Amino acid sequence: MAQRAGLIHPVVFGEDNVKRYIVEANGPGIAFYDYDHDGWLDVLVVNGTRREGFPNGREPTNHLYQNNRDGTFTDVTAKAGLARTGWGYGVCVGDYDNDGHDDLFLTYYGQNALYHNNGDGTFTEVTAKAGLASPRPRFNTGCAFVDYDRDGYLDLFVSRYLEIDINKAPGGPSRYCTFRGIPVNCGPLGLAQESCSLYHNNGDGTFTEVTEKAGISKAGKRYGLAVVALDYNNDGWPDLFVADDSSPNLLLRNNRDGTFTDVAMEAGAAVNGDGQEQANMGVAVGDCEGDGWLDIFATHFSDDTPILYHNVKGEFFDDVTTAAGLAVETRYVGWGAGFADFDNDGWLDLFEVNGTVYPEVEKVISDYRFKMPREVFRNLGDGSFEEVSERSGAAVLEAHSSRGCAFGDFDNDGKLEILIANLGEPPSLLKNTAPNTNHWLSVKLEGTGSNRSAIGARITLTAGGRKQIREVTSGGSYISQSDLRQHFGLGASERIDELKIRWPAGETESIGKLDADRFVTIQEGKAVIEVTKKP
Repeated sequence: MAQRAGLIHPVVFGEDNVKRYIVEANGPGIAFYDYDHDGWLDVLVVNGTRREGFPNGREPTNHLYQNNRDGTFTDVTAKAGLARTGWGYGVCVGDYDNDGHDDLFLTYYGQNALYHNNGDGTFTEVTAKAGLASPRPRFNTGCAFVDYDRDGYLDLFVSRYLEIDINKAPGGPSRYCTFRGIPVNCGPLGLAQESCSLYHNNGDGTFTEVTEKAGISKAGKRYGLAVVALDYNNDGWPDLFVADDSSPNLLLRNNRDGTFTDVAMEAGAAVNGDGQEQANMGVAVGDCEGDGWLDIFATHFSDDTPILYHNVKGEFFDDVTTAAGLAVETRYVGWGAGFADFDNDGWLDLFEVNGTVYPEVEKVISDYRFKMPREVFRNLGDGSFEEVSERSGAAVLEAHSSRGCAFGDFDNDGKLEILIANLGEPPSLLKNTAPNTNHWLSVKLEGTGSNRSAIGARITLTAGGRKQIREVTSGGSYISQSDLRQHFGLGASERIDELKIRWPAGETESIGKLDADRFVTIQEGKAVIEVTKKP
């Protein structure tokens, strides 16, 4: 329904029918983002360009679409000051200066961009002023705002892919430049890996790079893509997971003293259960088994399955992909993914988008497809999933070469929708039309002593004899941003017995007896400040 909704501009990433260089192949993320703070999700589409350029005035740009509250959107990009062109990749959202307006960070091949939200529908680009400009062009990919030191200000983590000069892109007969004997864009193998960076928020609108001081440098270089912050060991301090393409993942444990240690290998989250490196693209985080510990799902390249890492009480991760019923498809190249309760039954389902990186190959190999369908897996509540793609609607089965995806309730009807970035096409907006009467609750948190966006907060909801947890996160999926509001499916429960909130700064707060089917706003230290029903 994206075209009918007004999301009309295509995602441009190189030529449509051939990807000569790896910068053209990966593609961007996308965001559900309430930039104007009106309680309705807007849309931010990250865009790319072409190596040969465009005529003046016809360059593709990012696009910000304002939600009209009637199922349609209006393009407000130029008015908002976001019409930048270039090789855009990742997006993350967070209120870095605690002024009550969520700001925007975009990663690029070249120079990243920090946009300060002015609170009047416009943005000011403050990258250099904030100390985030790079001395040289770099292949930046994922990003996440995270208050790693719990001082009340959002810090920033940036992942990177590889080292390459786009004006001297490699080519030739190398084995890293062919696929099934056909010449394709080179990499990532054969190209130099890159490092991640951590920037500390100084509390005055500026950042200082602390990558080495924080121990991030010790993790070495990888082919870094999606990143997400999560408290995997439930100690109240945010850790970081980086999905790495064709190299071991990073799981950066927060040491609670301003430093991190990569524990991915010893924790079982670096490789699969057979000890094999995988081509990790996107990442989803959620408690899919309902045991109070956050699990990790990562998407992969073709001829492999995705992976589900079951979190065993914060001590280690177990590869349960096959046991969970997720090792069902090896033809697809997976990108964005997310855990979300689409049917509001109280169990987190799973959604994944797919698409290959070599459009020229389908001209030679008849059964090869650049565009691929999406996948939906229903959580059965017993640690396993059932693929339900074929009965989830025509929009799921449509073939696209998709990349980032984001999740949120854009029409405020109590059901989660999906926003998808497609190469060479406008984005997709999948409306949830599930015909059920299950109940739900949507929770928005506002920090006071903690960061204003409450990123890193954990919510524990008790209803119907069960507990569910959510964490407010920045980043995730494939370099995308989902709604900061936290959605809970409640099944038949019409009331919530208790909401327990662990705020990012460490304080806890309990709220009891809330009616279901509501949007609730909770401010740190002031309990519930707003309750609204769906329109």
